[in-house]
Amino acid sequence: MSDQDNRCYVGNLPFSTTSEDLSDLFAQAGTVKDATVIIDRDSGRSRGFGFVEMSSSEEANTAVSKFNEYALDGRNLKVNIARPRENRGGGNRGGGNRGGGGYGGGGRY
Repeated sequence: MSDQDNRCYVGNLPFSTTSEDLSDLFAQAGTVKDATVIIDRDSGRSRGFGFVEMSSSEEANTAVSKFNEYALDGRNLKVNIARPRENRGGGNRGGGNRGGGGYGGGGRY
């Protein structure tokens, strides 16, 4: 099993939740190796989800069982084993594929 099996996705977080709050909560299910609330880079505020890495897949599964639908500050958490991150194409935010070398990609000159 990979370390990916130890990571939990935590959604529907109250926007006031910090990474430390998340770590403290999940410590009830076992040893937390890392806990991160994802922050919006433009606003600096929580995006309402995060990830928790537990020390084993068993502890991660315990955390899912214990905290999925768990009420935290009036919101029911959505917790599951995190899926592998998808390759989203690497930072070309402006216009997609622009062809080959300025000639439109058609190969004719």
